Parts: sequence; C-alpha cells; structure tokens
Amino acid sequence: MTKLTHIDISGAAHMVDVGDKPDSRRSAVAEGYITMLPATLAAALAGNNKKGDVFATARIAGIMAAKKTADLIPLCHPLALTHVSVELAPDAANARIHCQVSVRTAGKTGVEMEALNGVQVALLTIYDMCKALDRGMRIMDVGLVEKHGGKSGSWRRADSD
Repeated sequence: MTKLTHIDISGAAHMVDVGDKPDSRRSAVAEGYITMLPATLAAALAGNNKKGDVFATARIAGIMAAKKTADLIPLCHPLALTHVSVELAPDAANARIHCQVSVRTAGKTGVEMEALNGVQVALLTIYDMCKALDRGMRIMDVGLVEKHGGKSGSWRRADSD
C-alpha cells in the first residue's frame, strides 16, 4: 500500500521536505468543461458580454491561478513556473467550453496542482462572467490528463486521447 506523503508517522499533516530532491523538468496537463445553455455560449462567443471578453479574462485568470496555487492549497510548495498556457475551446454541439491548462517548471516537485487549479479558476471565471445569463452552468470532469518528470516519471490518464 502506498503511503500518503503529506501525513507524518503520527498522522499529522505536514509539508513534504523536497530540499534534497534534484531539480528536473516537470510538466502537467489538466482539463475540464463548463456546460451552459446554447444561448449563453453564443453570447460568450459573440463577445458582447457586459463584463468583457469571456475567453481572454478566463485565460488570464487560469494563468494567475496556476501561479498562485501555493497560496490556496495549504501543503503545496511555491514554484517558479516557466510556462502556463490556457486553451479554451467552445463546443457548440454540446453547449460547453473545454479548458486545458498546461504548466511547466524545472524544480523539485511537480506541477499537477497548478494545472488543476488553473482549470478550475478559468472555468469559474467563465461562470462569473456569464452567470447573469445562466446560473445553471456546471463545471464538470476536471482532472489531470498527464504529467511528466520527477522520480515517478510520466503518467497519462488511460481515457485521454
């Protein structure tokens, strides 16, 4: 059985000491969706939202969130990210927007949490900007797609294409 790294021998939560780990190139990709009414998606695509450009604002929010992950998740290490990208793809057939966040660093610990946080905040920003039109939007299927680097190497979710 694998032990939880953030729980010490007495069962208390603690921040893992990564000081002796070697730096390595690390990357992670996470994704998720926000579903909405077709009219809400059409309004976001038309760019006539009263709050501004939905896609540009969500992209910036996702980047900022990845950079601020250690401020929000108590046991995450602050990381010097070398790259964050936020891709937003409308899917009119399913009345949703797909968000994919890719994060890279060269450091002692991975960037999975940063990628996941970026997705969540980008999608929450879309919700915030469109809620006047549609309070029934749903954030769904947020998860890690893949990660590379570090002692554990590469991992890819089995159902990702």
